[in-house]
Amino acid sequence: MPSYTVTVATGSQWFAGTDDYIYLSLVGSAGCSEKHLLDKAFYNDFERGAVDSYEISVDEELGEIHLVKIEKRKYWLHDDWYLKYVTLKTPHGDYVEFPCYRWITGDSEIVLRDGRAKLAQDDQIHILKQHRRKELEKRQKQYRWMEWNPGFPLSIDAKCHKDLPRDIQFDSEKGVDFILNYSKAMENLFINRFMHMFQSSWHDFADFEKIFVKISNTISERVMQHWQEDLMFGYQFLNGCNPVLIRRCTQLPPKLPVTTDMVECSLERQLTLEQEVEQGNIFIVDYELLDGIDANKTDPCTHQFLAAPICLLYKNLANKIVPIAIQLNQTPGEENPIFLPSDAKYDWLLAKIWVRSSDFHVHQTITHLLRTHLVSEVFGIAMYRQLPAVHPIFKLLVAHTRFTIAINTKAREQLICEYGLFDKANATGGGGHVQMVQRAMKDLTYSSLCFPEAIKARGMDSTEDIPYYFYRDDGLLVWESIHSFVAEVVGLYYESDQVVAEDVELQAFAKDIYVYGMRGSKASGFPKALRSREKLTEYLTVIIFTASAQHAAVNFGQYDWYSWIPNAPPTMRAPPPTAKGVVTIQQIVETLPDRGRSCWHLGAVWALSQVQENELFLGMYPEEHFIEKPMKEAMARFQKSLEAVVSVIAERNKNKKLPYYYLSPDRIPNSVAI
Repeated sequence: MPSYTVTVATGSQWFAGTDDYIYLSLVGSAGCSEKHLLDKAFYNDFERGAVDSYEISVDEELGEIHLVKIEKRKYWLHDDWYLKYVTLKTPHGDYVEFPCYRWITGDSEIVLRDGRAKLAQDDQIHILKQHRRKELEKRQKQYRWMEWNPGFPLSIDAKCHKDLPRDIQFDSEKGVDFILNYSKAMENLFINRFMHMFQSSWHDFADFEKIFVKISNTISERVMQHWQEDLMFGYQFLNGCNPVLIRRCTQLPPKLPVTTDMVECSLERQLTLEQEVEQGNIFIVDYELLDGIDANKTDPCTHQFLAAPICLLYKNLANKIVPIAIQLNQTPGEENPIFLPSDAKYDWLLAKIWVRSSDFHVHQTITHLLRTHLVSEVFGIAMYRQLPAVHPIFKLLVAHTRFTIAINTKAREQLICEYGLFDKANATGGGGHVQMVQRAMKDLTYSSLCFPEAIKARGMDSTEDIPYYFYRDDGLLVWESIHSFVAEVVGLYYESDQVVAEDVELQAFAKDIYVYGMRGSKASGFPKALRSREKLTEYLTVIIFTASAQHAAVNFGQYDWYSWIPNAPPTMRAPPPTAKGVVTIQQIVETLPDRGRSCWHLGAVWALSQVQENELFLGMYPEEHFIEKPMKEAMARFQKSLEAVVSVIAERNKNKKLPYYYLSPDRIPNSVAI
């Protein structure tokens, strides 16, 4: 009787093993086997991390094995099982791999195809076409679109984390509970003792040191020491948490009536302000998005305020960026003066603090939440709905969607929901953050997610003119590595543009993103369809870069730059000044967050800046969805390319007082998972 050797690998995460009955049957070109119970006498099968082998005899040869069916049936209590893969040694000595990397829950069946990536047009056998169709039908019932708030990109239809399909929930060891994490963070930072004085002000800047945890040689400590300096203020627009807003000023806007006389003492080239603009030495950051956004009113005991500043910056003779003029609201007038470095010390300092606070709000809600978390969720949902597991693009992207839908669901459940943690410390809580996302959707364009295009559109692409823009330099290196790798993958599975255009599943994937993620907006510039290998390569690079590098760049520096509260106040308790010469240090301290909100903020930025245990970094693909040798060789080249980028960044950072490492590939997680 012909005999097959079946090897079954169980996952190593918590609770991956099972005591349930496991049955296996084989479907081949010449027939199907009976159902076989996988069970060895006096042996505990399917333990966590185990690799178990079984001999299966059949009456006659089954031909080429197309499918493996795995059934799980209750033994005592339902016991979920995480199946990594099944391998098969045929009677002729051939090995066939069947990747799974999924949970099998309840009494259920899972049907696996061998690991060779196939496009829909490659499948000619009816049973394989049927398997492909059924898998997508099932997934489309599980992964449904939902509108969480009007105008938002659509998200997963799940009220809480436990409602999600088991495959995309956090592993137990990696579960995220924001409330618990923030509480732990405040405990670890020894700041719980201030919470009973929730609404009382600090006494002075030095008083903030009581909650500031000094960690030797870190950026956060340097920020504490130098935050009042114009050089530190300007540097953050290039390499801080939100390095995406600064743009070269090509024309002074009428709403900022600044003159050469006002800023003459800041200009170092003996040129007029207009001449400096012409030479490309003037930069601008405009927080118009915040104009008219409702400030947080959830706490009747504390008034909170927002501003919508415009900040003009100058590239000095040392090629450093420094601020030269700040207007705290959009409409010029007597009660909206332009603050200058030549003004009284505390006038200028408070104006800069208002800009930093506004930058914090735009960073958290738009740069971080909308443009990495919510966008990556859209890519993930569309992938699960439209690409079967055998599709090469599913195999490529699945590592870059890991836990993204789960973290966003948790955030909607605990963080950004009504009365959530976001409301506790942020001036845009209580609904302002929702208004901001709704407004920012008009600027969420495809080209703005293409890293090189986005840099160029802001006039920030010249390394000669702007030599200290490390976010740009490192980002372009990572983008190029991802792009080259993706181009190889596309070349392996799509031999021509026509094959791309004829891939119905790929086109459905792109359409889902356009219709549901971008709400069918033509202005978004997102393609409704992908017609060439070049366009597909760019599109996939956008998805992977956004989920990995872009998220890392704007997430993991939060403790570095935001832990010193005066440098990035999450709320302001007095309105912006309407006149010069009246600001005192006492007024600034009473404007900054109170003790309780400072503690919540510090706990938040600590928790959000921590890399998860067992994190998978860019280029790491421990789940072997691809089995083809050329694909594994492409992955190895990708990893070498990323290692070269790590070396370049490490060399650049040597002896730097302010190293920039957020885009070093060994620090970039594969996906948005925190």
